[in-house]
Amino acid sequence: MTTEELNELKYPIGLFNCPKDISDGHISQWIETLEVFPDRLENLVSELSENQLDTPYRPGGWTIRQVVHHVADSHHHSYIRFKWALTEDNPVIKYYYEALWAELSDSKTGPIAMSLLHLKAVHAKLVFLLKGLSEAELNRTFIHPEHNEEVVLKKNIGIYAWHCNHHFAHIQNLMKREGW
Repeated sequence: MTTEELNELKYPIGLFNCPKDISDGHISQWIETLEVFPDRLENLVSELSENQLDTPYRPGGWTIRQVVHHVADSHHHSYIRFKWALTEDNPVIKYYYEALWAELSDSKTGPIAMSLLHLKAVHAKLVFLLKGLSEAELNRTFIHPEHNEEVVLKKNIGIYAWHCNHHFAHIQNLMKREGW
């Protein structure tokens, strides 16, 4: 497999490209993506067999099961990061080693139903929170220690909407390639 082919499998919708000026329309669209994602994901994966769930979406990549658990873990972290930024002055958030989390037994062998339920709850809380934010709150920030980057909350909404579509595409593309 060429590097280009591998990159297409890794980033099937491309990297997140944040608009220079984030409009109310962008924010509304991203929140809608977050709102419907748990049901979209559940509909996509609910009929898969155990063997299908344990199929990597790309060579050297996570299995579908790991992706589902990763999304729940990641979005749980995101919700907490929003809360920190709304209640603290530009906090440095806690970084977590997602690749190591994906290797833990709950991610490698756990039933996806628990992460799908968790994702529904986290997204319900997150979407409710986001819909009520003022412009000033949307412009609050946190520091991501991985690159010592200041992240504005309204951009983080877009990042997580992209994250939903990014991992959805991993699973959907694998299912198409395999004819499932």
